[in-house]
Amino acid sequence: MKSKLRKAIALAAAGVMAAVQCSSTGLFNAIAAGEATAATAFPYTIEGEKMKGADLWTSIYQTEIPGYSGEGFYYLTAQPASFEVTVPEDGMYSIVVRGAQILNEGGRQQAVKINGVKYTTQAAYSDKWIDYDFGMVRMNKGVNTIEFISEYGYMAIDKVTVDNAQFPDLSKASGTTVDAKATPETKALMKYLKSVYGKHILSGQQEIYGGGHAVETTIRYDANANKCIDQDGVEYVIDEESWDKTEQGEKFPWHCTGPDGQVYTYSTQNRNYTYNDYNYEVRYIKELTGEEPAIRGFDFGSYCPCYAWDDGVAQRMIDWATKKNGICTASWHVNVPTTKADYTLGEPLDFAKTTYTQNTDFVTANCMVKGTMEYDYFQLCMKNLAAELKKLQDEGVPVIFRPFHEAEGNPSHTDDPIDGSGAWFWWSKEGAVVYNKLWNFLQDTLTNEYGLHNLIWEQNLYAWSDNSAKWYSGDDKVDIVGFDKYNCQYNRHDGKQQGTPNEDAEAGIFYTLNKFVKGNKMVSMPENDSCPSLNNMQVEHAYWLYFCPWYDSEQAHFLCGKEYQDPDTFKELYKSDFCITLSELPKDLYKGSSEPSTSTTTTTAKPVTTTTTVTTSSTPAVAAKKYGDVNCDGEIDMSDVVLIMQSLANPDKFGIKGTDKNHITAQGEANGDVDKSSKGITSNDALRIQEFLLGKVKDLAPSNK
Repeated sequence: MKSKLRKAIALAAAGVMAAVQCSSTGLFNAIAAGEATAATAFPYTIEGEKMKGADLWTSIYQTEIPGYSGEGFYYLTAQPASFEVTVPEDGMYSIVVRGAQILNEGGRQQAVKINGVKYTTQAAYSDKWIDYDFGMVRMNKGVNTIEFISEYGYMAIDKVTVDNAQFPDLSKASGTTVDAKATPETKALMKYLKSVYGKHILSGQQEIYGGGHAVETTIRYDANANKCIDQDGVEYVIDEESWDKTEQGEKFPWHCTGPDGQVYTYSTQNRNYTYNDYNYEVRYIKELTGEEPAIRGFDFGSYCPCYAWDDGVAQRMIDWATKKNGICTASWHVNVPTTKADYTLGEPLDFAKTTYTQNTDFVTANCMVKGTMEYDYFQLCMKNLAAELKKLQDEGVPVIFRPFHEAEGNPSHTDDPIDGSGAWFWWSKEGAVVYNKLWNFLQDTLTNEYGLHNLIWEQNLYAWSDNSAKWYSGDDKVDIVGFDKYNCQYNRHDGKQQGTPNEDAEAGIFYTLNKFVKGNKMVSMPENDSCPSLNNMQVEHAYWLYFCPWYDSEQAHFLCGKEYQDPDTFKELYKSDFCITLSELPKDLYKGSSEPSTSTTTTTAKPVTTTTTVTTSSTPAVAAKKYGDVNCDGEIDMSDVVLIMQSLANPDKFGIKGTDKNHITAQGEANGDVDKSSKGITSNDALRIQEFLLGKVKDLAPSNK
């Protein structure tokens, strides 16, 4: 095991202590170990009009909304309102508002601040009292201020309920590809992804694509000698299949290869040969951490029909999978003509006259309508793409394929929440209905017409509101759902200094996406700026399948820039047992094994579910000596409660057969089994012991209550 394992488990236990409380009535929070200050008992409910700064309303001007609780309600206009709760540990909590929103029929964004850090949700129109879920929020040990702010507002708040977060069971996510005819390698990769999901996170890194990270050289073609040679006299092997002529009729080869195997490409601007350093990011990670990412991100954008050129991506993917035993993921930044009138089908078009943004007169829906320019053009797009994917399939290389990424973009700014008015790309600009049809059309064409079965289909979603779920193409069309995290500059939730880098784990978004797909799909982070820190992922229980920082460019150094990545926490993540790197992938990854290599044999964290799983033997082996004394130290105190929670979170270490020296013994199990409504040690026993400590229970003799 790695040296970071002990720390990782300790971090996991800190978050788990709060999560185990979810299955009880909330009395676990009544006191915190080692503290005299009473914590808030959850679930906690406060009437809207009772919040600090709130005014009492009984109608919204002339509009009555009958059925409110208490004396009335609070109407969020220009005056914010707040209240406080106290929690014993850093952890995740839920906020639900019983409210109404009658100002905007298309929905209105609402904001709440936790300790000054903002969370938002879209509140649908309702002239009756309904529950608005603000999702999971992070609170830090001690007093936390919850404040509803008037940034958007105009929402009636009848009451607010705060509770421990409910963590669903991630193990139900499917490990079967939606393509029943998937290649054996593709099925094997999907099986492996499923085996690590919720237990580890796979490391990833996006490489630059197209002509990025260009490196100039002194290599030139000497026509007289018919050689490619540099200023030092080193000769390069000419690619005999790449001969071409300049506009002046001068013959030259497009490619040549150096003694080290590096392929160089002719530059028409300077008439020398250059290459793109596609290994830049992976090399940086190796130098910083001593490891390489398990997943490498690629892109097929250079095969756009307008300006198609071979940047060698297929061969790099084949090499990564077959020579390095790595996992490939790929996006598809496919461009369309900015103005259709500029383009003639099959003819080249200057890159400057193309775009993948929404700023085009290219009609997305027409991609599926025969006889239109868009249909003919998109057929060429798919043909070019399929040719590259076929190269991979022929070499036994599966791909986590992420086309039409970042589907929704920003929320709609019209009354139609899924009309695509907030979209960033041409494939989304006509709304969710057209987008889903396009997704299905691409999938059907690649699978059935081109016979491609090496794809694991990953769909990029957002989580602005429940309407975001309507961009999802369905369980039969999607293998993995992903979220692209770009929040480095704002809204840090972990209590550390605001600003950069933001290492939040974004648990609220993770579990919202999980809810959208009813837990049936794995949830990933296929793009990100700052990587979530190990600590934050453990505390927030955000078990993303993988992370994948975007590449460095002149505009933003997402990997190497200290404004985006803290080298120390980045290194800590890579060296932890929680994070799987390239060297830790199974040697027979594409042959069906889900067993990790010998360097990754343990799991530092497991997702906590809302069920109260029995983690010890169902029948104590010995008789109880002192009920409640779980750790057998002769006393009954919070340390006994903590040990139960630790055993629920990590039975292999703290349970009846645990490896830790402080694990529950057979005697401790007998002492701790104080609630007979369930067999063995469960959260009900921890609850009953805490009730005893609060004076609510006078005797810890087993009860059947």
